[in-house]
Amino acid sequence: MYRSLVAASLAALFMCSQTASAAPPHPGRLLASNCFQCHGTDGRKGFEELSGKSSSSIYQEMKEMQAKAADKNIMNAHARGYSDNEIWLLADYFSKVPR
Repeated sequence: MYRSLVAASLAALFMCSQTASAAPPHPGRLLASNCFQCHGTDGRKGFEELSGKSSSSIYQEMKEMQAKAADKNIMNAHARGYSDNEIWLLADYFSKVPR
């Protein structure tokens, strides 16, 4: 009886752990958390809506901002803080967030 109870408990625990595991978050999501004050949660509001825009468009805009003087626009300064790979991750993340 005791073994049956332990076996059933372990099986239930195993099944719960399998169903509770979710897909890992997009790698650009953590980087995007820096954008919420101006662009809203998940890029859906604020100065410019980023959600659903094409990743290549977002990437190109960020690269253009990186090339400009940091003192003219807050986004120029922010863009300079990201590597090319991080910009691609941000662009890909925002492009996959539904509007």
